[in-house]
Amino acid sequence: MRPEIAQGKAEQRTADEVPGRIPEGCRALVTGSTGGLGLAIAEGLARAGASVMLHGLDDGEKVEPLRHRLAEAAGTEIAYHCADLSSQAGVDGLVDNACRRLGGIDILVNNAVVRHFAPIVDFPGESWETSLAVNLSAPFYAIRRLLPSMRQSNYGRIFNITSVYGLRGTTDRVGYVATKSGLLGLTRAVALENLDRDVTCHCICPGSVLTPGTEDRVTRIMTEQNADREQAERIFLEGKQPGGSFVPPQSVSALLVFLCGPVARDMTGAMLPVEGGWLAS
Repeated sequence: MRPEIAQGKAEQRTADEVPGRIPEGCRALVTGSTGGLGLAIAEGLARAGASVMLHGLDDGEKVEPLRHRLAEAAGTEIAYHCADLSSQAGVDGLVDNACRRLGGIDILVNNAVVRHFAPIVDFPGESWETSLAVNLSAPFYAIRRLLPSMRQSNYGRIFNITSVYGLRGTTDRVGYVATKSGLLGLTRAVALENLDRDVTCHCICPGSVLTPGTEDRVTRIMTEQNADREQAERIFLEGKQPGGSFVPPQSVSALLVFLCGPVARDMTGAMLPVEGGWLAS
């Protein structure tokens, strides 16, 4: 069932529009959501009442315990689809399956990402092309497919998960920095093209979040530098988040859920840092 939303953004808000509450019946697609930040976002949306399509590269049997656990905890429909987003066909297959299983998609979270660490002179051409495909082209194709139905129902929330490195450069990650920066432009264009509907598009820009990937790097520091856990985290975060601690994934998911509610319908095209003061330093 599509959420019941007033026809026109300027109409009077009703008394039951509580901040943080998402419309009843919402259906969400979260790419890259079998672990880390993507999973935290999927969990936040599910606990707020949304049906959710999870996505990853693992086969369904491996993901089934996770899918079942989340469905039981949230009491909503949780589905899963395996897809390689480095091709338009992979994106189209994921979107088609999500719409078929859930009856449509009202909330799109473009979170899937690939990374390759190397200076530009050593950066393989195939890694550059894969970065463009997964990090930037896949969001473009998914948004393009889902926008018509969002506009027709007069409700849609699109989130492109970028990074502090979409707003600030760094070395040895040219593919990541370039594509995350590109997502900012994509977000602004989509936001401006849909001001006549209750369809919004935002970039959420996390700092260092403790995900399986960052956990591996912290563990490597502990081994290579004979550091304890606290020292390793401090070394990893040096020059980044001035508070010296990781951003909890739930801080990002809570903001995203808030922006799905009716109270946020007049916010769009925003670049929203969740980075513990990194950009202020």
